[in-house]
Amino acid sequence: MYFQAKDYSPVPAGTKVAFIGLGTMGFPMAGHLLHAGCQVTVYNRTASKAQAWVEKFGGKAVATPREAAQDADVVFTCVGNDNDLRSVLLGENGAFAGMKKDAVLWDATTDSAEV
Repeated sequence: MYFQAKDYSPVPAGTKVAFIGLGTMGFPMAGHLLHAGCQVTVYNRTASKAQAWVEKFGGKAVATPREAAQDADVVFTCVGNDNDLRSVLLGENGAFAGMKKDAVLWDATTDSAEV
């Protein structure tokens, strides 16, 4: 079996990351970011999934996307579809309401070009 060690050196240590959506793809992606030295805060609409992630990897879980995005340098989203993406980004408790001005949004959702 071929195995290649992961090299996380390009990630600046201490980068603050919010990860929103801990499904099949998001759960391990957020874990890799934590192992790379990022400070990771997670949010998932099913809170038990966020708690399971914290139990496995560490980091921090919060109750809203807004809380996750506060003070983050990068906000990752990895949710199901256009409507899911809108629900975690928009509104009073959405990530956009909590993001600082120079933060970066990285969307890994399989969403439409429309959204």
